[in-house]
Amino acid sequence: MASRAPNAVARMLGLLGDEWTLLVMQQSLLGATRFGEFKARLPISNSVLSARLRSLTEEGLLERREYQTRPSRLEYVTTTRGRSLWPVLVSIWEWERRWVPEHVEPLPHMHHLECGHDFAPAATCRACGAVAEVEHVVAQWGPSGSWSRSIPAAATRRRAETAAAGLFPQTMSVVGNRWGFALVVAGMVGLRRFTDFQSQLGAPPGSVADRLTILTANGVFDGTGNRYELTEKGRALFAVVITSLQWAQRWYRAPEGPAVVVTHTACGRRFDPVLICDQCRRPLRGTAISVVENSATSD
Repeated sequence: MASRAPNAVARMLGLLGDEWTLLVMQQSLLGATRFGEFKARLPISNSVLSARLRSLTEEGLLERREYQTRPSRLEYVTTTRGRSLWPVLVSIWEWERRWVPEHVEPLPHMHHLECGHDFAPAATCRACGAVAEVEHVVAQWGPSGSWSRSIPAAATRRRAETAAAGLFPQTMSVVGNRWGFALVVAGMVGLRRFTDFQSQLGAPPGSVADRLTILTANGVFDGTGNRYELTEKGRALFAVVITSLQWAQRWYRAPEGPAVVVTHTACGRRFDPVLICDQCRRPLRGTAISVVENSATSD
C-alpha cells in the first residue's frame, strides 16, 4: 500500500511557509541565541516566540543549551540543519532587493568575503554550471511525490499588519504563509485555475481566494477571471522555491525516494542548484557571506 505520509514538499511548505519561522531563523543566522535577543530584534509576542523556538528545536534547526544554572538560562544555537537554510534566506534577500524597492529603509548589502565585493546570488546547475531560471527546468513527481502527500499540515499565525517584518517584509506576505507558498509552487509547475489550485492543494476555498488576492496585489500573479499566471516577478521566486526544495529533500527525504525530480533542460541532467557570486562566479558558502548595513560602505 502506498504511503500517505507527508513528503518533503509538505514539510517544506508547512515549516518554511511560516513567516515567524523564517524570521526567527534569519535572526539566528545573524547571531541571535537568547530569548531576549530575538525579542529585541523582532516584533513578536512572548508566546509566539516561545512556540517557534520550541518547534524549531523539535525540528532540529535549533539546539537548546543551558548557559547559566542559577537561575537556569537557555540559549538556542543553530544546528547544521538550521545553518543549511542560508541559501533560502539569501535568495529571499535577493528577491526583495530586486523586486521590492519600496522599503522604509534600504536593505543591507550582502558581502562576499572571498572576493571582497557586494554581490547578488545566482542559481546555477551543479552539473553544467549554467545559470538557470524557472523556464529552464522541468519538475516531475518522484517516488514519494503527489499532490495529496504535499499538502502542508502546519498552521500559521498571521502577524499584525503594522508590525515590521525584518529584512524582507513583502516576501513574508508572499511565501511566509503555507498556502501562499503552496500557490507559488503550484504556479511554477503549471497550475493556473482557481479550481485546480483548490482541488490539487486541498486548501479551503477561502484560503485560496485570500492568498491569491494578496499575491495578485503584490504583483506575483496576474489574475483574469478564473485564471492566474505567474508574472515575471513571481517567476523570479524560482531561486527561493528551488533552494527550499533542495533543503527539504536533503533533511526530510522519504524512504522511497525524493518527492520531486527536477531536470535542467539545457543539459538534460538532474538539477541540483548551486548559488554563485555574480562578481567572482565562485560558489557561495554561508560562512563567507556577511551582512553590511547601509551606514557602512564596501566595494
